[in-house]
Amino acid sequence: MPCSFFIVHHQPSDGAGRMIRPTNLIQHSFELAAERCEDLTPAIYRRLFREHPEAEAMFRRESGDLVKGSMLALAINAILDFAGDRNGHFRMIECEVQSHAAYGTPRKLFSEFFGVIANTLRDILGSEWSPEIEQAWGTLLSEIDRLVSQTES
Repeated sequence: MPCSFFIVHHQPSDGAGRMIRPTNLIQHSFELAAERCEDLTPAIYRRLFREHPEAEAMFRRESGDLVKGSMLALAINAILDFAGDRNGHFRMIECEVQSHAAYGTPRKLFSEFFGVIANTLRDILGSEWSPEIEQAWGTLLSEIDRLVSQTES
């Protein structure tokens, strides 16, 4: 049964009185963040390294920024697919769990990266991070945790 985390059951406004059409709330949170932040990569990885200092050593210095941006783009595409139509891009999560395990990345850290993304968006959106967006992300993160824990090594 599809999750209800991506459907708005009422017509929220954007703060300026304009109604937001029913939409995928996860996608909407990224759209709002994109209006405020040109590149999410530095903010997300600052938070990741602050909350999980052990993760910083996993990135090579010479190509770290390119790798970080690429990894974040893949993660966002997987998130949007997982929260939306599930056309297959979300399967990248399962593949990446396995490949990151080969690098010694603990499943818990891999899974928590998605929470770091959500928390960074929450900070960027401030008062526009609605209870509906919070609930959508909470449901999504729970499902991602379940997927990560069920993926074979």
